[in-house]
Amino acid sequence: MQFSSEATTSARQPSQTLSRVDRVLSSRLIGGSNAALRLAAPVPGARRVWRSIAVLLSLEVVVGIATLVVAFFFRHADGLVTPASWFRGTVVLLMTLTLFGFAWAARRGYWWAYWRLRLFSQIFPVVTLAIAAVPGLYPLWMTIEQIVFSVLLIGVGDYLTGDRMREWYPNPRLRPDAYVTVRVD
Repeated sequence: MQFSSEATTSARQPSQTLSRVDRVLSSRLIGGSNAALRLAAPVPGARRVWRSIAVLLSLEVVVGIATLVVAFFFRHADGLVTPASWFRGTVVLLMTLTLFGFAWAARRGYWWAYWRLRLFSQIFPVVTLAIAAVPGLYPLWMTIEQIVFSVLLIGVGDYLTGDRMREWYPNPRLRPDAYVTVRVD
């Protein structure tokens, strides 16, 4: 990936025109200390990878909604739905929607969103599988759902940790020329 000297210069000077969306995405409240860093140039070829990630996250949403639908229909069956099932189903659905938000912001070039999506797609499957391994905590159908959730999220993590994505979203401390500052608070 080639960057011009203009990218290095613009990394120090914020862009003057920001959309409302970019004003929100570049706020420290949402993005933390690296909130204002956005890729200096669009990444050719990234659209296909982001589309694959969106498909996997969409499947995650479908699994989350299906979990709550199954729980609703079997709510009166003894042992099929527990309070932990409701809690986990709701939390996982909200978590997946949050990951979708990170993916959307990362696709727009925000490094903080890429980094969070990458981190969570590696941590959540491990936590989910560890919790699924606790005997008797969830009914069998929900344990299977947790395994499906983890496999899909491992797929997302695999895309995000690939060589191409790490080249497209380099660490800003190592490659500050790859980013521009879109906002100074």
